[in-house]
Amino acid sequence: MSLSPQPLESDLRLLFAINQILVGSLEPLSVLEPVLAALVEGTHLQHAVVTMVHRTSGELRIEAAVGLTDEEELEARSRVDTSPISEAVQLSQPLTLPLVDGDHPLLGDCSQPEPCSLLVIPIQLSGEIVGAIAGDFPSTPHAELNHVSMLMSTVASMIAQAVRLRQRAAEERDSLRAENERLRDELKERYRPENIVGNSQPMLRVFDQIARVCRADATVLIRGESGVGKELVAAAIHYSSDRAKKPFIKVNCAALPATLLESELFGHEKGAFTGAVQERIGRFELADGGTLFLDEIGEFPLTTQVLLLRFLQERQFERIGSARTRSTDVRVLAATNADVEELVSSGTFREDLYYRLNVFPIHVPALRERAVDVIPLAEHFLDVHSSKSNAATPRISSTARALLKSYAWPGNVRELENCMLRAMLQSEGDVIRSHHLPPNMQPAGEQPVEPSGSLAATMERVERELILDALRSTRGNRAKAARILDITERQMGLRVKRYGIDPGTLR
Repeated sequence: MSLSPQPLESDLRLLFAINQILVGSLEPLSVLEPVLAALVEGTHLQHAVVTMVHRTSGELRIEAAVGLTDEEELEARSRVDTSPISEAVQLSQPLTLPLVDGDHPLLGDCSQPEPCSLLVIPIQLSGEIVGAIAGDFPSTPHAELNHVSMLMSTVASMIAQAVRLRQRAAEERDSLRAENERLRDELKERYRPENIVGNSQPMLRVFDQIARVCRADATVLIRGESGVGKELVAAAIHYSSDRAKKPFIKVNCAALPATLLESELFGHEKGAFTGAVQERIGRFELADGGTLFLDEIGEFPLTTQVLLLRFLQERQFERIGSARTRSTDVRVLAATNADVEELVSSGTFREDLYYRLNVFPIHVPALRERAVDVIPLAEHFLDVHSSKSNAATPRISSTARALLKSYAWPGNVRELENCMLRAMLQSEGDVIRSHHLPPNMQPAGEQPVEPSGSLAATMERVERELILDALRSTRGNRAKAARILDITERQMGLRVKRYGIDPGTLR
């Protein structure tokens, strides 16, 4: 049997069909058989196989075969390592082998109806031979052999390109997955309860409650004034739970108009309302497997409260504009600074929803209720913001400490963080002093930046404060404190005695 040269149009149709097969799948190896089938039909090959080199073992394996019986395919798999295909892969060049009646290098003992040839084309990827495409066909004139070889070379190149794209996509997925894991681990470490600053009894109770509820799937209602760190508590619960590797999605209910809140939470279909130009996935679907944190839950409109109650009861919802009921596995954490009981009494918050949310309440204390934590928190914020700007962490003077401890902190921890950032920007040295703190923290009628009394008395007060600060930062070590102030140990000893300072009390 002989082949007549295929016209260019036929070749283009064949290559286009093969390209469509390859681009139609993200896994090119899974569509090699239809690619070979198209090649066999378009070139009248009798048998065709694609082999690939295993990336780990280096073993040459048949990934797809067309035109072979089960017995022939089994024989081909057993012979591939010693076949001309292996030779072509090792030599990194095409190979043409005339075949006559008798033993076939791939199929074994078979009777050929007429002489034929075996053509092997290596598949090259980034300069590396990763496999080969091979086929046998009746002996043909040299021109026809070159024509088929060219077609097979083009198909080999297309397979290589498809494999390359798949590998790049897999590498990008692996990279993104690794980055997501790194960020999750970083967040988990950052939001561990032990990393939340606080040693006061009220905060120790909060830590105990987090430890009790984090492994359960119970709904938690986190209560407390604005700025106490309710979101931090919610994050600690999520990242200490079995859902830590799944999404932690936050929604500030007060920041969204009532008309958009339902769409934000449950999503909508394209054309569901004016402006819905495309489908939107809601936060409940995005949080599947993880945790949804609803901040300022007291701002929920009554219509949305009904939908939230249904979800908490049945774990089901519908997108706006859709009749399809959807389910998602989400743990709900809610937070509010409002008096929910008062909202229930006034009829603006559903009583049944309140009970559904209030399964495990956690009260986060106001900062004025945990005064012992003020200085550790202040120092923590100085450390955080100093590290961001690659600067040394400033110390807090004794008078500044006294002001920080005596202040009522109506804005709680958030106000304290802003206060310390402002003080860092105000200070010019490595010490935060009282006059660096906001004006509303200064004692009434006093201006700390303006000294009062004689020059000598003012200098003595400043000197005593500097010595106290240095001793406090070195835990009462007079030698280290002297080095900080650039004075001798003898001078330090004289001033400690002069001002009646007991370094032992500062350890």
